[in-house]
Amino acid sequence: MRQFFTVVFGTVVGIFAFFFVLIALFMVIGGIGGAMSSMKTKDSFVLSLDLRQGLRDHSAGESVFGSAPLSVVGTARALNHAKENPLVKGLFIRANQYGMAPASSEEIRLAIKDFKTSGKFVITHAQGFEGTSVMPYRAVAASDELWMQDTTGFAVAGLRSETEFYGGVFEKFGAKPEFEQFHEYKNAVNTYTQTDFTEAHRESVTSYMTSLYETAVSHISEDRSLSEDSVKSILLSSPHSAEDALAAKMVDKMGHVEEAREYARKKAGGDSIKLKSIKDYSTGNNFSGPTIAFIGGQGPVVTGGSADGSNPFIGGGVTMGGDTLAKAFDDAAKNKRVKAIIFRVSSPGGSPAASDQIHDAVARAQEAGKPVIISMGQYAASGGYYVAANADKIVALPGTITGSIGVYGGKLALEDTFAKVGYNIEGITIGGDYAGAFSADEPFNQGQRAAYRGQLEDIYDDFTNRVAEGRDMPLERVKEIAKGRVWTGTQAKEIGLVDELGGFMKAIGIAKEMADIDEDTTINLKRYPRVKTTSEQLAELFGGSAQVSADLAQLSEIIQIPEVQAAIKARNAARMGNELKADIAIVE
Repeated sequence: MRQFFTVVFGTVVGIFAFFFVLIALFMVIGGIGGAMSSMKTKDSFVLSLDLRQGLRDHSAGESVFGSAPLSVVGTARALNHAKENPLVKGLFIRANQYGMAPASSEEIRLAIKDFKTSGKFVITHAQGFEGTSVMPYRAVAASDELWMQDTTGFAVAGLRSETEFYGGVFEKFGAKPEFEQFHEYKNAVNTYTQTDFTEAHRESVTSYMTSLYETAVSHISEDRSLSEDSVKSILLSSPHSAEDALAAKMVDKMGHVEEAREYARKKAGGDSIKLKSIKDYSTGNNFSGPTIAFIGGQGPVVTGGSADGSNPFIGGGVTMGGDTLAKAFDDAAKNKRVKAIIFRVSSPGGSPAASDQIHDAVARAQEAGKPVIISMGQYAASGGYYVAANADKIVALPGTITGSIGVYGGKLALEDTFAKVGYNIEGITIGGDYAGAFSADEPFNQGQRAAYRGQLEDIYDDFTNRVAEGRDMPLERVKEIAKGRVWTGTQAKEIGLVDELGGFMKAIGIAKEMADIDEDTTINLKRYPRVKTTSEQLAELFGGSAQVSADLAQLSEIIQIPEVQAAIKARNAARMGNELKADIAIVE
């Protein structure tokens, strides 16, 4: 009987696998057919860009579950290519109504302005700007015509960032946060130890948010041909009706999206003009041209391999793995056709070991004669800055969150918490006293704390020395601007942590210059590591554990309890491998 059920189970799994592979095969064939059909089509069209969906910094390529998600880098490249394509007559955008990362907003703005240099139109429609963040509006303010639905509102006011403090929560249930930080601006620790902002924490957040706000106001002023005082006056007096926004010249026309879409089609040539999603627009590649390698790293820095978050059966998000990135640099360095390497970083940091592994891989590529140019995305902070410190050139967006040159770590001691429910842990330690340092039960004793602080100090010294060497800056100066402090790209350029302000296309221009490639030459932008094939993705998919999904479903309700969330966040923050991570509040 057992054998019978085993055979039945195997048969069912086999049938499922067969049909899944068959569906994937049809998707691939359909994609090829669609691409061939697109190649045959010579009709003019208007590109469409929907900013209401989530934006990744850069894409890992097609997935067996569908096309690659919209990305900031992909959008910038597509618009740069489309401006020279005679079949592309213009661009139609659906504006984001609520929130967008500052650096993403800037990269989209730069891409729109670059596209407009061709003389082609940009029409944007918003079903209101109902969110208070200035970032979604700034992204599209440079449009030739900005439409808004007349029954909606214009609530754009500025920026807000909120920081959670768990100090009072832990105090209530007897947990003791045991953390060390280098130094006072490494604010991630404050989330677990404080009930409010420290003076340094408040100073840092206020400083970088003010920089983000002032840059946004400057961009809007330029793009809408208004004075900065006028823009600030409008923001300070929000919210406004659609009619008031029109009168203030923050929008150009009233109307529904269908009307704006038809208007864009007629402007491009008439009813025969189709709209084509930017996700379906291929930039092609010049394989015979000079090669520049593109290496992308986004998400927390971790040891081992990267994850692109595309497998829904095994969960997990996007990560930047030390092994994956190091191999990518080594492979690019060995390729004689590669003239330079662009390393796109969008990471809040994480593991010191993985960060140093990637830093060393950058150095090996440079020793092989490959210039390395960093293009910073939304974040390049803590470990995300560590990996960039020794590059030949660092390019950041004005709104990139970077720096955070510091380290922290510790644990949450739960002895008194356990006692409240009658739970007890007793440990026996054999060997050195430090063997029990990371017990989840007991606080550090004096010797353990001193030893652990010494370990973190070593990491901090390594970090600051790497920055001093990579940026050719006196160590004393690095230590002045380090201390865990976060800077915007604009501020980082002023203090020497980055070289240029700009987006991904600016980094390509610098890479061409450093590789002695003419600026008008079309390059072959070769991705490292290469995009996984469908069969490789399927192999990873079936290698995932169904039990993991079941367990996650059972635990989902428990995990949502606020006290549990607080403990989980503190526990994760205390784990080895997160010492070089910047805990940066979301700014919208």
